[in-house]
Amino acid sequence: MLRVRQLSRPGLAPFDLDLADGECVALSGPSGAGKTILLRAIADLDPNQGSVSLDGVGREAIPAPQWRARVCYLAAEAGWWADTVAAHFPDTQAAAALLVELSLPPEALGWSVSRASTGERQRLALARVLLLAPRVMLLDEPTSGLDPEAAARVEAILGARLERGAALLVVTHSPEQAGRMARRRLTMDHGRLNEGPP
Repeated sequence: MLRVRQLSRPGLAPFDLDLADGECVALSGPSGAGKTILLRAIADLDPNQGSVSLDGVGREAIPAPQWRARVCYLAAEAGWWADTVAAHFPDTQAAAALLVELSLPPEALGWSVSRASTGERQRLALARVLLLAPRVMLLDEPTSGLDPEAAARVEAILGARLERGAALLVVTHSPEQAGRMARRRLTMDHGRLNEGPP
């Protein structure tokens, strides 16, 4: 169980949130409403105030790299720190198998990052997160730039992770995707988190 209490930072009003194992919550709202700020605050990527815990253990008691591997944030436009795709995957054998699940060729590990399309980079970045097997995934538009078939494949893979107990907080502008994936829906408006769809 991820528990957030009175978490805030500039641009984000204090909010509470509980996210149970195996639960998917969809987060929607207009651009600039604070959705990405919220995800980054939970992941502790930006200075913030309040408390966040996982299974009763406070975030401050866990070294930051370990926290971010357990409560993992996927940006809408992921960062790349090396020229080649393979350099981003410590276990290339496991990565190759996962790429096939994501409808990418295993040979993609040999590509330069610049060769990959926007949609391919999005799936490669998701593979990086999935290989960490995090307890909680904070996903910012995980199917942006994907065609319907690839988006359906990503949703199926995320659904399988939910069945295995992972928790997901997913930013999506698609009411249809929110309806397919999420048990609960939240809305951001001017930095304030509200229950229910817009």
